[in-house]
Amino acid sequence: MSAPAIVILSPSALPVAEKIRAATGGAIHVLAARNALENGADGARIVFENAGEHMRSLFADGTPIVGVMAAGALIRILASSLADKHAEPPVIAVADDGSAVVPLLGGHHGANDLARVIAAKLDTQAAVTTAGDVRFGIALDQPPEGYVLVNPENAKAVMAALVGGAKATLTGRADWLEQSGIAFGSDGAVEIVVSERAFEAKADMLRYAPQVLTLGIGCERGADASEAIELAEDLLRDSGYSRNALAGVFSIDLKADEAAVLAVAVHFGVPARFFDVATLEAQTPRLANPSDIVFTEVGCHGVAEGAALAAAGVDGRLVVAKRKTKRVTAALAQALKPVDAGAIGRGRGKLFVVGIGPGSDGWRSPEASAMV
Repeated sequence: MSAPAIVILSPSALPVAEKIRAATGGAIHVLAARNALENGADGARIVFENAGEHMRSLFADGTPIVGVMAAGALIRILASSLADKHAEPPVIAVADDGSAVVPLLGGHHGANDLARVIAAKLDTQAAVTTAGDVRFGIALDQPPEGYVLVNPENAKAVMAALVGGAKATLTGRADWLEQSGIAFGSDGAVEIVVSERAFEAKADMLRYAPQVLTLGIGCERGADASEAIELAEDLLRDSGYSRNALAGVFSIDLKADEAAVLAVAVHFGVPARFFDVATLEAQTPRLANPSDIVFTEVGCHGVAEGAALAAAGVDGRLVVAKRKTKRVTAALAQALKPVDAGAIGRGRGKLFVVGIGPGSDGWRSPEASAMV
């Protein structure tokens, strides 16, 4: 979720708005007609002329809105813009004195969590009213990081049944479900399944995929992206694993700029992360297909299997050994718990070149030309 627009209609709301910004980021938006404020040195204040037009524009752009104002005023301003609750951004009303934090829209799409962050900063309680949160302490259609709700179209009916008093059967393990207020039993009217496997969910079922799968990719320099994507798709399909359980795509750091590896990560909507050769070589005793040829070329005995296992951790296991096409290899490992891909290996780097000069190589420094 992007940083919110913190909207105030008078200078009296500024102290609370500044606390909210410190907790959430974003900018403070101030009504011009009542603005007695100098723009902050960090440029974090935006002045607008018409409150209704400005807030409806923010809403249409999908920007989360935190209005430090009366909830009624916020509701009236945005009422005409309401259309699709699944596509609308979070909207939160905060009292001028910070005594109340009320998520109005998008409770299960970030508003409840954002309200809790704001309330903690203001030393108060978020007035969360969504039924699942109140009754069970969790939002079934907004699972925690590391879990994906595979069939969100079933969430409304299943949650309605549970709120109405139905029991649920639980297949698989997830602490956040087991510790919730949901009544589980073997004779449940609805079913909740936590599994990394691919299957069709029934109408009375919620299916969660824990992101425990790590996909290792190796390839020749300049390999075609479509070849890598097709291999990854075939590997998952043939092995019966869900693409939703994929935590990330992993490779050796020599491939951090390889288009094929990056394309696979983009295709599945997961991070691409990279390990140094020593980390991959340490996985050699666990490899199904160690290769002296690969060791001669890059310094480790396996890239695809090694990267998948390194990402899965010391307790992880290889579930699909290396597969090869003409120019690409892929392997799949499984961790014991969801993998935070952003916390392991390293991501693709960024290059910033400042002041390279006008145009040709003759005008640029040799160092800048080399970097370009």
